[in-house]
Amino acid sequence: MALTQAAERAALNKLIDYLDDDPAAHLEKIMDLADKLVPEKVFPAQRSAIRGAIDSHSNWYQLLMRIFDLNPEVRRRLLKAFVVDANILAWPVQEKMREKHRCNIPWAILLDPTSACNLACTGCWAAEYGHAQNLSYEDICSIVDQGRELGTHIYIYTGGEPMVRKADLIRICERYPDCVFLCFTNATLIDEAFCQEMIRVANFVPAISAEGTESTTDARRGVGTYAKIERAMDLLRENKLPFGISACWTRANADAIATERNVDWMIEKGALFCWYFHFMPVGRSSTAELIPTPEQRERMYRFVREMRDRKAIFTLDFQNDGEYVGGCIAGGRRYLHINAAGDVEPCVFIHYANANIHEATLLEALKSPIFMAYYEGQPFNDNHLMPCPMLENPDVLPRIVAETGAHSTDLVERETPEQLREKTAPAAEAWAPVAERLWDERDNPLYERRHSDPTQGMAETDMARLHRQGRR
Repeated sequence: MALTQAAERAALNKLIDYLDDDPAAHLEKIMDLADKLVPEKVFPAQRSAIRGAIDSHSNWYQLLMRIFDLNPEVRRRLLKAFVVDANILAWPVQEKMREKHRCNIPWAILLDPTSACNLACTGCWAAEYGHAQNLSYEDICSIVDQGRELGTHIYIYTGGEPMVRKADLIRICERYPDCVFLCFTNATLIDEAFCQEMIRVANFVPAISAEGTESTTDARRGVGTYAKIERAMDLLRENKLPFGISACWTRANADAIATERNVDWMIEKGALFCWYFHFMPVGRSSTAELIPTPEQRERMYRFVREMRDRKAIFTLDFQNDGEYVGGCIAGGRRYLHINAAGDVEPCVFIHYANANIHEATLLEALKSPIFMAYYEGQPFNDNHLMPCPMLENPDVLPRIVAETGAHSTDLVERETPEQLREKTAPAAEAWAPVAERLWDERDNPLYERRHSDPTQGMAETDMARLHRQGRR
């Protein structure tokens, strides 16, 4: 680490300590100090949003106070790793690498430690994968080492059930204290002993899969799963540990998920965030029957925005919130996915690749044909309520796969992009007029930005690429 960066890191960490000593009194002062230390071009919109959030009457302020009620040692170390190492210091490195290599560089890397899972959830391809594939401890460390060189300090475990490998996951947290590890988990393997390990390493955050009520969760994940989830959440809350919720919304459960009662339950249980994921019919055995209706999707669009305005929990809908990040963030633009066999995929839902981490470096994978097709093609739709090259733009993925020679990475039965298109095209056609109507709502506070700047939400390198392509 260069001396100047080391000095900057030390100064920023001192600011975290200062804030942590008395957050209610020091919040505004800390923002003034951060503005002096951090270049203006680093996270300007986020810093502006934080200034708005520190109004003591806002739900965002309440959320910040909930964060500062976590285990003090965990809170302090996690804030330093996430705010300083993984964002303020990491972002300029990522931008430098994007310019240097002329390819996407991810803010986060998703990876599957194992294909194994102790559940068999309806509509989940991992239920078919079995226990055959694993990324070794050495594999994962190699991925993190390479990612850190590119400025990536956020790692997100998917699966399978990552907690099947929880001993290795804790070892990796120990080895990389300047990284944050989030884990999508069914929570059934979280116990008191693991909570104590989380306290010890302080950089591991679970995102627990829960889908509405006990009946809708158990219907998809198995009888008794909801009770186990609640026990895990109680343990985490009692230990004052950070965690959130991951909710896959389907046609069967969307109406149960999009309720204020469900959000209040999350907050009561101690969750700090909820990631909402639209069901994707990926895998030969998966059908389109669980894709939400356009009416359900519009309700979710409005519901998540309402909850963000009123509740002390951070909610994010990855399909309906594309306008805040400039459309699709996959293909390494903000994240990529590495499956348990080592295949480097553009997205956790796009099971096609040209490269495998056992045969290529991470940077070589980012420069592989399918990743460069993402780099050159994003955004795939100027209406960012239709961001995905598979779900809302179903003709795009087959074209990309054909042009790049990418192969199916499904671990059980290969699915062609044309077969996938057959499942998503009707839903895309049904959603398009709704998305266009929502995008053109004149009373929406984002209307002017939507129609005046098609690159809103993008980084400077994204906008430069669009200029080169002649899109503006």
